[in-house]
Amino acid sequence: MMPLRIVFMGTAELACASLEKLSADNRFQVAGVVTQPDKPKGRQLQFQASPVKILAQQLSVPILQPARARDEAFISQLRELRADLIVVAAYGQILPAALLAAPKFGCLNVHTSILPKYRGAAPIQWAIADGEPETGVTIMQMDVGLDTGPILSLRRTPILPTDDSQSLHDRLAILGAELLVETIPGYVSGTISPVPQPAEGASYAAKIKKEDGRIDWRLPAKTIWNRLRAFTPWPGAFTFRQDAASPQMLKIWKAEVVDKSGPAGELLTSDKNGITIGCGHGSLRIIELQREGGKRLPADQFLAGFPLKPRDTFS
Repeated sequence: MMPLRIVFMGTAELACASLEKLSADNRFQVAGVVTQPDKPKGRQLQFQASPVKILAQQLSVPILQPARARDEAFISQLRELRADLIVVAAYGQILPAALLAAPKFGCLNVHTSILPKYRGAAPIQWAIADGEPETGVTIMQMDVGLDTGPILSLRRTPILPTDDSQSLHDRLAILGAELLVETIPGYVSGTISPVPQPAEGASYAAKIKKEDGRIDWRLPAKTIWNRLRAFTPWPGAFTFRQDAASPQMLKIWKAEVVDKSGPAGELLTSDKNGITIGCGHGSLRIIELQREGGKRLPADQFLAGFPLKPRDTFS
């Protein structure tokens, strides 16, 4: 039996596990990879390839990098690849109807939430930030909406207290890749039928902005702790120590909720066990942090070089 010809569309690191899994399976032939154009990064603004492009180069797969997925010239190029199926994972653009209809079996998407909850750009981060006990991956048949297509399969995983967005990202990337290669044969043969998403329970996970990482000490400690984990490693949870000369930014890497009360944003204790700051309810003990321009340090080492004063305030 001839392998199924697949065009893979992805850009971010999340998509690499799925591309690797498809490439290693002799039931599939990756006929081409579509990824976003190289973008300038760093102080030198040098153009940098996406993680998916780098992997595609290693796999010696043809690569297309259209500026816009709806460009007619690109869609014509895509048709020339004669794909039976398009697989999309963390690509970064909404696909037009003409592209969705191009392959025989349409387009499938690997989405890192239990749809219809957390449609959109940042489902991993917002699931942690909202204190969800679990999340998962959904393989869906794509339509012209934003993550609104019918569901083919899903797999759940708990959100652990030790998880941040990076660890959960890595686990979901692997789960999604495994579920994808399990789902495609049944979908193509007709033994797996698409099921419309439930009408209730839909929510939208907006793209993360840098300001989302700023800590609001008026919130409950548990909420701040969830947001800290959600926004690690990017944009990072940060706060400003208020100083008469100029506020000093501190990036918080690790913390824990403690049952201690005090004014929101006020330093309660600072010792070898950590730096405890009052919240709207309870308090947060900071275990690992970083000064702007400094190194990431355990709290005791940080305090040795940067002592804090009783009743210091943070905002």
